[in-house]
Formats: sequence, structure tokens, C-alpha cells
Amino acid sequence: METSRSPAHVRRHAIAALLAALLLAAAGLQPAVAADAADNAAEREMLAAVTRQLELLDRLAERGATAAPQERARYHFDYARLRADLQRMRAGVRDYLVPQRAQPRDPVPLAGDYTRSGAASDKEAPSP
Repeated sequence: METSRSPAHVRRHAIAALLAALLLAAAGLQPAVAADAADNAAEREMLAAVTRQLELLDRLAERGATAAPQERARYHFDYARLRADLQRMRAGVRDYLVPQRAQPRDPVPLAGDYTRSGAASDKEAPSP
């Protein structure tokens, strides 16, 4: 006999799976933290695996967001915030694995104030 699952039941299972995946990702970091600094290849491999796990978590969060009920209860899981945090973590790991070259600095600071009075003309020199 097959029973239908309520949206709340599906949502609870999706959140439980998401949290379990987060715990697995955190557990996967332990060997990388304890590894010898000279073993750079193993660390890079572990961080690449973490990136893949974060991508999986993002896909799970995306599915969870679509399975969540449209009407909002008093408390609800913020899938958008979770996905933004996952994106930030992936970007941090990616930046570590593929560091950017240093960009030349622009020594002139930006003004930041772009408001002008109504009587000022376009040919007026910018104020310091």
C-alpha cells in the first residue's frame, strides 16, 4: 500500500538530507586540516572534493526550495540564504585553489560623492 507524503514531510526529509550532507562535507575537511603542509597535492584533491560536495549541497538546496510550500509559515527555511552561503564557500575554496594574480593598484582614490547642485554646470571641475 502506497501512502502520499505531505509537503511538510518531504520538506523535513530534504532538510535532513541537506544537513547530513553538510556534516559529511565538514567531516571531509578534517583530514585536510590535519595533513602535513608539504602534502599539497592531497590537500588540493581534498578541497576539490569539498567543492564537489558544496555543488551537490547547492543542488539539494535548489530542490528543497522548489519543494517548499509557497505560503510561508511563521518559521521557514531560508534556502536563498543557504545557497548564497554555499556559493561564497565555493568561491573561497576556488580562490584558494586558483589564486588570482595581484592586480596593479590605482593610487588615485575614488571620489564617491556623485551628487551635484542644480546650478552646477557640466564643465565645472570636480571638487577634491
